[in-house]
Amino acid sequence: MIKKLICLIAVNCILFAGVSRAEINFSGFASINAGKVMSGTGVPQYGVPPTFLADYPLVSAYSKDISFKPESLFGLQISADLMDNLSVTGQIVARGADDFDATIEWAYLSYTLNDNWTIQAGKKRLPLFYYSDFYDVGYAYVWMRPPADNYTWQIFNYNGVNALYTGEIGDWSVSGNLYYGEEDDKDNKLLSEFFFLEPTREIWRDMMGGVLQLNKDWFEVRLTHMTYKNERFRSGERTLFDGSESRTGKFYGLAMNLDFEQLFILTELNRLDLDGDLDTSMVSVGYRLDTVTPYLSYSQFKTKGEADGEKHNTTSIGIRWDFHSSAAFKIQFDDVKDESFDLAVAGDSKSITIGIDTVF
Repeated sequence: MIKKLICLIAVNCILFAGVSRAEINFSGFASINAGKVMSGTGVPQYGVPPTFLADYPLVSAYSKDISFKPESLFGLQISADLMDNLSVTGQIVARGADDFDATIEWAYLSYTLNDNWTIQAGKKRLPLFYYSDFYDVGYAYVWMRPPADNYTWQIFNYNGVNALYTGEIGDWSVSGNLYYGEEDDKDNKLLSEFFFLEPTREIWRDMMGGVLQLNKDWFEVRLTHMTYKNERFRSGERTLFDGSESRTGKFYGLAMNLDFEQLFILTELNRLDLDGDLDTSMVSVGYRLDTVTPYLSYSQFKTKGEADGEKHNTTSIGIRWDFHSSAAFKIQFDDVKDESFDLAVAGDSKSITIGIDTVF
């Protein structure tokens, strides 16, 4: 009920902002991508054919047949300045992976307290990773998509409140985000359609986290931490975790980026403590040659403890060409090695994807 109410308030503020003579701004983004699996093992014991799982949360999967659907999308963002430091933002995204059914991804109110602090409430992207806030905007990063092994979580939005901070400490630019909320995904796509193959309801309650980001010249570091309580229902039956109806997860993240104008190095390291440790990481190196940027990337996912068994990595090489001031052409080759045992995901694969990302 709270989730629906927040969304309705935000959408109504946008629709009727004109009555109060608010300033309304529209912006958008789109990706037209195509790809196919060149070769792959699949997972025969689970009936999975040769597959490249490009996006875990959305189950954007390529097969041996070329397809435009898995990663193509269209997004529209609407923001309205309601004056007196109050604004409202909404974002609607239609994805090929969801048959282009439009959904409200963001819907939140913002109130600016002063030059440093802003309070927000509503539906937002869960800021676990460096690229979480602009994950859908392909134009904002060099790859076809952020490395999938590192961006695997089944929950990527939350409903709640947060406080944003921006300021400076000496020569350092500082930004931060403190948030609290929950998400009740009654039909989680990743768990329902790919892992469990049955209707799965995934609930994350009492999500409490913080993000701290520091920038100075060519160096940037981002630290993040979150705790939450996980509940799950499979085919309507509650899942018990060691006899308990819920379990506690703790997430830790570190990103460090080096940007020397032409040469850049991007890194990210994350750990989820949930019935054992789950670690993900990625490192990318690129070199800007005017409008052309070749890059190389490596990412991995591995579990330990009770979740032992899932382990996979991806080596990617690609080129980004900024042929227009608001559009980029990309081509990327991905080589996936699935070294999992009982929890094999999609098997080994070699795939190629091409696309155009644009903002408007």
